[in-house]
Amino acid sequence: MSRTLHLRVEALADALDRFEAAWHLASGRKPPEAVAILGFADLPLLLKTLTPARWALLERLRTLGAVSVYALARELGRDYKNVHTDVRQLAELGLIERRGSAQVAVAWDAIRAELRLA
Repeated sequence: MSRTLHLRVEALADALDRFEAAWHLASGRKPPEAVAILGFADLPLLLKTLTPARWALLERLRTLGAVSVYALARELGRDYKNVHTDVRQLAELGLIERRGSAQVAVAWDAIRAELRLA
C-alpha cells in the first residue's frame, strides 16, 4: 500500500473544519479513511521549510533507503552539521522517520502538494 503525504497551504480554520468533519464521520457507522496532511499557513512558510536542498535530501534518501546521517551527508556532498539540522527538522514534520538508533529514512512513497489561490 502506497503511503502519500498531502502538503497544503491552508488557513488554520480549514484544518479545524477537516477535524470536525472527521469527528462527525467517525461517530457514524464506519471510520473515515486516514489521510496524512501537513498544512502550512502560507506559501512563504512552506518554501522556507521545504527548501530545494531539503527536497534534494528527501529524494536522495528515498533512493538510498535507510542510512545514517553521516552517510547521507557524504552522498549529498554536504556538511554533516547542515544535513543533521535538515534531517532533524524534516523528522519533526514527519517527512523523515528515524529507524533504530542511527538510521533515517523517508516516511512516504509520495508527497502531493495542493496550493489554492484565495
